[in-house]
Amino acid sequence: MSLTLVIGNKNYSSWSLRAWLALELAGVDYDEQLVQLYGADSRRQLLQHSPTGKVPVLKCEDGVIWDSLAIAEYLAERFPEAHLWPRGSAARAFARSVCAEMHSGFVPLRSHLPMNLRRNQPLAELPAEAAADIARVCALWQECRQRFGQDGPYLFGHASIADAFFAPVAARLRSYQVALPAEAETYVNTIYQWPAFQRWYRAGLQETESNA
Repeated sequence: MSLTLVIGNKNYSSWSLRAWLALELAGVDYDEQLVQLYGADSRRQLLQHSPTGKVPVLKCEDGVIWDSLAIAEYLAERFPEAHLWPRGSAARAFARSVCAEMHSGFVPLRSHLPMNLRRNQPLAELPAEAAADIARVCALWQECRQRFGQDGPYLFGHASIADAFFAPVAARLRSYQVALPAEAETYVNTIYQWPAFQRWYRAGLQETESNA
């Protein structure tokens, strides 16, 4: 078995973080290859690994997988003993739904609060459309926790793909110092205490490349 995950800057690449956390949840050995996203030669380097010129990309004996949700599904199917999705059909269906919504939606949140782990400063003014996205995220988190989170501090009790997909959102909310309801703030703290996320976070803080 040979797995290589190609990622972008840990400070900035929210999509890479999702796939990386999914691999950590799988608990398997893998190699990591980082491509700087903002260099003069970045596009050419990315195209050497990814048919879309984007990260993350998982290279394995089955070929190349170039989407974070596809990577997560592949890992869940290949390593079922790791329970990357929650136990129980209702919980798994809900987890897939919230991940799909995160994967395809929340454009204002992504646009106005891009991931930047080194940032520790609020926006001068939070746009209304971004605030609406944040309210929706908090509502999703609350429903996950109330319906399925009784057995632990994560969205579905134990850490899962759902947490991997919302960890970058938690990072945005912390970096931009967004005021949150108590339950949402508790979940952000859970993500920041997650040992896997802590390793990524520390590495991101040490990076020096800027996207400015």
